Amino acid sequence: MQKTFALLFGMFFAVGLIAAASAGLTAKMELKAGDEVYACNCGQACNCDTLSRNPGKCTCSKDMVKAIVTRVDESTSLLKASGWEKERSFKTTGQYACACGEACMCGSISQNAGKCTCGTAMQKVK
Repeated sequence: MQKTFALLFGMFFAVGLIAAASAGLTAKMELKAGDEVYACNCGQACNCDTLSRNPGKCTCSKDMVKAIVTRVDESTSLLKASGWEKERSFKTTGQYACACGEACMCGSISQNAGKCTCGTAMQKVK
């Protein structure tokens, strides 16, 4: 009986932790002109739109590049980076967000599942 209770308690506790972690997910990256962020460097044809506050790899496994925010609209931002011929538009609300918790400051968002720049699996935002 005690083992069953302990098992049920453990399961409810785990579900509660997962729900709490999911509730804190932020799918919107708040940006303003002049901010520096890291962006997917795959090119205009790539639709992952991965953005992060830290360097690393985007969800499509390419190295991200440091970019400057030049303009922000309601749901997109224009970014300019060294080596890009022109500015590129990125969605500022992701379908996936890093689930690393409040202490982590990577703020990674993407339109694709994968790992964020801190190595944590990204989680679908509801």
